[in-house]
Amino acid sequence: MTALDSLQLAEHGAQLFRGAALANLPDLRAVLAQLPPDQAGIRIHGVEALRPYLAPTGAIGAIACSAIGTLAKPVRAILFDKSATTNWSLGWHQDRTICVRERIEVAGFGPWSIKAGLHHVAPPFELLSRMVTLRVHLDNVPATNAPLLIAPGSHRRGRVPVESVDQVVAECGIFVCLAKAGDVWAYVTPVLHASEAASHPAHRRVLQVDFSAHDLPGGLQWLGV
Repeated sequence: MTALDSLQLAEHGAQLFRGAALANLPDLRAVLAQLPPDQAGIRIHGVEALRPYLAPTGAIGAIACSAIGTLAKPVRAILFDKSATTNWSLGWHQDRTICVRERIEVAGFGPWSIKAGLHHVAPPFELLSRMVTLRVHLDNVPATNAPLLIAPGSHRRGRVPVESVDQVVAECGIFVCLAKAGDVWAYVTPVLHASEAASHPAHRRVLQVDFSAHDLPGGLQWLGV
């Protein structure tokens, strides 16, 4: 066991599943190759060929089921494609919005926003805390190629005010989530995380999928994948 294998989802907010998608890697790459290349983030919806891998019996969906229960379903997917031409950094933050089919005003949900033409809304934090996010690595991610950074245990701090983020990160520490192609990193959706620009940029494609095992109230519906 290495330091990468020491994190546990419940305790630290993140966990590595080595090679979990390795057998499916050629097929996943082929499916995602149909999307526009060299874009920072592409929100994915209606790509039928992805669904078998995200289903409860699929290599990716099975990890979500083990984390949050057998009713886990994919509710949002984004392809991040970091390269020499799209080499960005992202500061410390919590994922705080979900993607839904249409805007319906429900108590506790808001504010609303439109991203890539899709409806996003901030739900009650308790809903986010029951979700899991999986990052499927299509390429190797050494320390020089902008690995995900997480603050272990920060998912237990609730909704962290923006002005308190740096303090919480300092208290929790920073863990560098290195990965090889075919690895899957899982994290509790609201854990504090960040990503620096790559010091030696290479292709770094990550399929990120949010999963939930719960329906939404008041007529709201997950957009899904």
